[in-house]
Formats: sequence, C-alpha cells, structure tokens
Amino acid sequence: MKTNEEIKSIISTLTLEEKASLCSGATFWLTKEIPSKGIPRIMVSDGPVGLRKQENIEDHLGMNESIKAVCFPAGVGMAATFNRELYGEMGETLGEECRAKDVAVILGPAVNIKRSPLCGRNFEYLSEDPYLASEMSTAYINGVQSKHVGTSIKHFAVNNMETRRFSASSNLSERALREIYLAAFEGPVKNAKPWTVMCSYNRINGELASQNKYLLTDILRKDWGYEGNVVSDWGAVSDRAKALEAGLNLEMPTSYEENDKKLVEAVKNGTLDEKVLDANCESLLKLIFDAYDNIGNSSEFVFDLDAHHDKAKEIAAETFVLLKNEGNVLPLKKDAKIAVIGSYAKVPRYQGGGSAHINCHKIVGFLDACKENGLNNISFAEGFSGTKDNFDQALCDEAVKNAKDADVAVIFAGLPDIFESEGYDRKHMNMPACQLKVIEEVRKVAKKTVIVLHNGSPIEMPFVNDVDAILECYLGGQAVGSAQFDVIFGDKSPSGRLAETFPIRLEDNPSYLNFPGFMNNVNYAEDIFVGYRYYDKKKMNVLFPFGYGLSYTEFKYDNLRLSKSEMKDTDTLEVSVDITNVGSVASKEVVQLYVKNCDTPILRPIREFKGFDKVYLKPGETKTVTFTLDKRSFAYYEERISDWAVPAGTYSIEIGKNSRCIELSKEVNITSEPVLPDHYDYDTITEELMLDPRIKDIRDKYFNMEDAFKDRELSEVEKESMNEEMAEAGFLFSPLRSALYFTGGSKKYEDIDKFLAEVNERIKK
Repeated sequence: MKTNEEIKSIISTLTLEEKASLCSGATFWLTKEIPSKGIPRIMVSDGPVGLRKQENIEDHLGMNESIKAVCFPAGVGMAATFNRELYGEMGETLGEECRAKDVAVILGPAVNIKRSPLCGRNFEYLSEDPYLASEMSTAYINGVQSKHVGTSIKHFAVNNMETRRFSASSNLSERALREIYLAAFEGPVKNAKPWTVMCSYNRINGELASQNKYLLTDILRKDWGYEGNVVSDWGAVSDRAKALEAGLNLEMPTSYEENDKKLVEAVKNGTLDEKVLDANCESLLKLIFDAYDNIGNSSEFVFDLDAHHDKAKEIAAETFVLLKNEGNVLPLKKDAKIAVIGSYAKVPRYQGGGSAHINCHKIVGFLDACKENGLNNISFAEGFSGTKDNFDQALCDEAVKNAKDADVAVIFAGLPDIFESEGYDRKHMNMPACQLKVIEEVRKVAKKTVIVLHNGSPIEMPFVNDVDAILECYLGGQAVGSAQFDVIFGDKSPSGRLAETFPIRLEDNPSYLNFPGFMNNVNYAEDIFVGYRYYDKKKMNVLFPFGYGLSYTEFKYDNLRLSKSEMKDTDTLEVSVDITNVGSVASKEVVQLYVKNCDTPILRPIREFKGFDKVYLKPGETKTVTFTLDKRSFAYYEERISDWAVPAGTYSIEIGKNSRCIELSKEVNITSEPVLPDHYDYDTITEELMLDPRIKDIRDKYFNMEDAFKDRELSEVEKESMNEEMAEAGFLFSPLRSALYFTGGSKKYEDIDKFLAEVNERIKK
C-alpha cells in the first residue's frame, strides 16, 4: 500500500494529460493504468445480488453474457428479512467471490427510497423507510468490505424512478431531502465507510447529481465526513470539469478520452485549478493502490458455486413474507394431494432485469425441489405463460381439472420480467390478466387455494379475500425453489416482514398525482409523508402495512421497560422488552420499535420506525430485546437552523409487530432547547414574539401587545361579525407592522424600529 507521500510523488511526475486520464474509466469496468508510472488498473463489477463480471464483450445493462455466478435474493427480499447479520453474511460471501475473481469494487447496495410502487427498479431497492434501508445497507457494506473489497452505495441521491432518469429533476424540500432521501445514505456513509459512493443520473432541484456541489461536497464530505471516492453512474456526467469541482472523482465508463480532453482544456484556460485535479488524483490513487494490493493475493478465496448456492437457499427462506394463512392451511403436509399450477413453479422468476442480472450457474424451481425430495403426489399444470399476458383456455381448463382432484391448489404467480425492469417504470400495479383469470377459476373449485408470489414490488390483489393463503416470495434468487419447499412444507417457518406498504390500489399512494411528473420535472409534493408515514397520518386502509408478516407460531410481548421517563434531547434512552414464543413451532420474530411523535405545531408523521431486532425462539422460550435511542430517534430536520431538532414534549415508545399493530407502549418526556428565530423584522408575526422567552422583558417594555391590539373600540358591525376566536387569531397571526394600522395610531415606525433594534441585539447574545 502506497503512503500519501509516495502517491503525491507519483502525481508530481504525471503530465496534465495523464492526470486527466485517471479521472475516467478505460473500459466499462476497468480504471485506467499508466504502467510507465507504476499505476495499475482495477476492476469494478455490477452487484449487489451477485457477481456480474463480464470478461469479453462489456455493457452495463446485462445484455451481454457474464461469468457463471450465484444469484442471491434481490434487495426487496433482503430488506424483508429485517436481519442485519444475514445481510452481512451475504456481503461477506460476495466479498469472497470478488476476491477470487480479482474484482476490486462491487456496485451496490442500492438504497433509494421506494417513493412509488411503480418505480421499475424497486426490486433492487430496500425500503420505503430510510432507517431500515440505512441499517440493512450498513450491514451489507461491512460484510463485503471485511474481505477488503469495496462497495459503491447507490444511487446518490433522490433517484426514485426510471422515467427520464438521465434528465428529470427531483424537486423537493430540504426537510424531505434530509429526513427521507438522504437518511438512507447517511448511516452507511458514517458507520460503514463505503469505498465509493455512486452518484445518480437525475437532477436534484435542477442541478445534476454528478455536478451538484451541495450534494457531493457540502453534505457528503463536510457534513458527513466522507473520505472515499464518488463515482458516476454509467454515463451520468455532463460537464466533466464542473463535476470534478463539485466532488465527482471518477467518471464511468470510458468516454473514449473525450472528457479527458475537456479536463485538460479547463486547466489550460484557467477555468479549473490544477490543484483540484491533483487532489482528485490523490484520492483515486489511494483507492487504486489499496485495492490492487489484494489482487493476485487471493489464493485463500475460492468461488465455490455450489456452497454459495446453498447459502443463497438459506438466505432466501428468510425473505419470504406470509401475508395470509386462513385456517393454518400452511404448512402443507407432504402426503397431501397437491395441484401445483403456474409456470413459475417450473421456471421461477427469481431476479430483476437490467444491470444487476446474474448469469446463474444453476436455478432450482419448486418442482425441481419436490423431485429432489421425492414427492410424487404432485400434479402440475402450467395454467398461464410466465412471460406474456395471453390467456389460454386449454391451459386454464387443465389447471381447473387438477385443482378439483387435489386437497389443495398451490398457484405460483406474479409479475413477468417485462413488467418491471431497470430503464422504465411500471404503468400500473396489476398482475397479468391471464393469471388473475386462472386464479379466479381455480379457487372456485379448489378445496384450498394457496398463492405463491414472484414479484419485485407491490401488486394489487383482487383475490385477497377469496384464497386461503398468500406467500410473498419476491425475487428469491437462484435457489428460490428449494427455499419455497422448506417453507411451504414447514421445515422452516416464514419470518420475513414487509419493508414497504402494500396499498389497496395504486391511486392510494401518496405520490400518485406526482409520478413520474411532467417532462423533466417531478415534484415531491407528499414531502416527508412517504409510505406508512402517509397512510397512517391519513388513517387510510391498506392491503398490508409496513412491517407486516405472519408466522407458523405466535409470540407474546411483555414487560416493556424504559431506562428513564424524563430526559434531555442529548441523552440516550434504553428500551427493553421480553418476547416469548407461545406457539409450538421454533421461529424468528421481528421486534419493531416505533416512536410516536408528541403533539407539537411541527407537522410530523404519527409514528416513525426507529429500531428492530430479529430473534430466534424455540417454543416456550423467552428472550429480552434491548434498543438504544438517541437524539436522532426523536428529531426532525429543521430548515430554519439547517440542523436536526427535537421538539420538547411527551413521546410514546411503541413496540409492535408492524406499523398498524402496536403491542406495548410507554411514554417518555423530553426537554430541549426550542428552535427560535435569529432575527425579527416588520413581517414577524405576533405569535413568534409571544413564544420567545428571551425577549419577554423588552416586549413588555415597548408594547403591551395584547392590550395594544384591543385598545381600539370596535364598531357595532365589527362586534357582530367578529367572535372571540377570530379576534385571537387576528392578533396572533398579524405581522408586527400591523400595529401601525390597528392600534388607533398609538404605534409609530419609531416605536417598532426601537423594539426591533433592541430585540435583535438581545438574541445575538
């Protein structure tokens, strides 16, 4: 590994052209090398669910073949595990694969917030909640980087749709930016220190992410203390010199030297300081030399495809979410007569389309797993196509016939590849009509009907009240069929929980009127009210709430304890609760902590997700789960001070099974310094002056303000038209300058000027 002095010495020997060349890729996946100066190249590879290393023809959308690899469950499923340790183990496994294949950086995790269920890339993203996305991605990054392989957390930032993704501007408030869209990145950047951060294609409030200094330097580096490198999404750079000054280190892929020339030209004409270029090269070379030291030194790492396939199976079982299980129809008995229907039982949909597409070394569907386990009491009917939405009466009739003769019909359904992919957004939340028709016909004749879903994002379920069980399997990776076998037949209890709300219909979603926007602008009018924050505030019925999921057993919550009932906002709070498995099946439970916000004038969600733990419990076993809450657990982003603030008041600490099922709660009272104005003027309203304890004596000396507004005798007409509440509102919400008009001439500019001068001098101190 090169020292800083050695790197600076190398840079001093480089020509301007050589320095510029280091700032972009040599190919789609390789950085540039300068052999004469001892500078090697390193390789990056797509992720984050598997190694997509292309050794011959390169591209970034998965159209050309990559090496044989293992496909793990998609991000949507990994978030549903609510299991930090498991996601960390997946990261470690991918880190080992990268080391074995001399890959320096794997691109991921993808943590963009699921603002709308229509985003074509939602299968790759983690959650609608920034805390969950932050915690899970931190675990993944730590896992990968424990093998001395870098990650590239993406896409920074506010990239929540595929429509016009190169040009659209995500227009939003500073508060929504900080509380929702950046919070998913902030935790991992601070706590896991990813080697690289990948900037997104889109604009944020009009400025391209790739050349957004506020985003890449002011927030990322200055506010969060990030010391790594920012890499562009592939083809995201417009103005290379401006991007470099904004904080973008590496442009990917190669621009075939076109943008290298732009950097040279900018230095020569004085629009770019060469010292900025030097500093950029220094940062990049630290990454390159550090990564290169491990290339060729990876003999201990073996890319064991079969062992990693088994790991993918273990992980997949925890991604499944049991949405319905009426009459405990699941798990099925292995000697039952089962009609398996749907092409996904034979050829599963197990991954999303686009840059994360993995060339799997083997794929196991449910029917394969049944055969491997010697189950012969199963009939199979294709029912419908898994790739198109074409209804086939003959296929439907076969499915109905098989269902009539069986104890239970298990229908493997979901969304075809064409319905959700990188590059474009979904137009609706519907399943293919051909699948819905077969489900409708089968459930009419079946004794019991189980739906097994393969999809990367929420869907509408017109059949939800007409079937007995629904198992959401998302996109479970190449071993999905084996994992389905274990869960469906009860060898494992389902323990996944929804990391996103399933609305009843698309129109219920808070972004519905503003997705995907118009032309190159999309307004985030719902502001901080994304997902459950919106549905809970509106008291709106949903299909399945955030955090929801059933099990094959039951859990009891008891003995909630808080370490204190009174605290300052700078203190920490310990929260403990006992969980007991009161059923007969060993299983894992996701214990969820929410903070219910106090009643303040600040517009806030009803509750916010601020803690979780996943515990394994045998029947009758009890374990204690403990959480630690700090200032950020109670804070909102206050734009007036450009910082986080905690309103004083009483908060409820809630322990629940999901955002709509709170089992236990206890209150804590928090004291904090109020957020007060740092300047008053003629337009300041009376209410702000009345609430400021710093200026009470001055306020009372210059103005007995309440009396001043009441001095004037009201006319009879005014008395008839003005009630007490109207008068009070008129007083509180009037600007200071109103004293000129509504105090009968008793207050002059001179009085207001003296008052403002004294109070502004006071609050400076």
